[in-house]
Amino acid sequence: MTRFSIDHLAVSALSLAEGVEAVEAALGVTLQPGGEHPLMGTHNRLLGLGPEYLEVIAVNPAAPAPPHPRWFDLDHFDGAPRLTNWIANCDDLDAALRAAPQGSGTPLSLSRGDLRWRMAVPASGKLPFDDAAPALIAWEGSAHPAARLPDSGLRLTALTLRHPRAEALSALLFPLMPDPRIRFETALRKGMEARFQGPNGEKVLQG
Repeated sequence: MTRFSIDHLAVSALSLAEGVEAVEAALGVTLQPGGEHPLMGTHNRLLGLGPEYLEVIAVNPAAPAPPHPRWFDLDHFDGAPRLTNWIANCDDLDAALRAAPQGSGTPLSLSRGDLRWRMAVPASGKLPFDDAAPALIAWEGSAHPAARLPDSGLRLTALTLRHPRAEALSALLFPLMPDPRIRFETALRKGMEARFQGPNGEKVLQG
C-alpha cells in the first residue's frame, strides 16, 4: 500500500517579510534563506524541524504572474500570516494520487538548484477539503531541504486538522499515514494548528 509521511508545513503570507516576522515571533527562531519558484511566481524562507521543515511562502512581487493559479490557493490569500497547508511525502506520486482524495492535483516536475521534485498541484490551486488535505510531493534523488537546514531544535509534536467533514478526511488519510501526531477535529470551517516542542518549551502556529 502507498504510504505518506509529513514532509513539511506551509505558512502563507501576503508578503514574505510579514510571514517571516510572524513565524519568528511565534516560534522564537530565525528562518533560513529559501528560494524562488518561477513556475508559480512565489518565494519562501525555511526552518529545519529535524526530519521535516517549515516554509513561509508568499507571492513574489518581482516575478511575473503565472498563466495558471498558484499553489496553496495563494491567489486568494488574505489576512495575517497563518498556517494554511501541509505537504505529504510519498515514494510514488502517481500511485499516491490514486489513493489520495479526489482532486489532489496533476504532477508537475520542479527544481531549484540541485533539488528535484514532483508535486501534485490542483488546476484551481486549491486542495480538497478546502485545503485541509495534504499536497503530495515526491523528492527525486537524495537531496532534501530538511537535511541541509540548520536544526532549529523544534520538533513537530501535533498537527490538528479541523474541517466540517473531518471524519471523511480521516477515513481517507489515516490508512495511508497512521501518524499519531495528526489529529482530525470536526469544526464549522477549515482550520489548522501545529504544536512544536523545543528548548524553550511548547510553541504553536495557528491557521
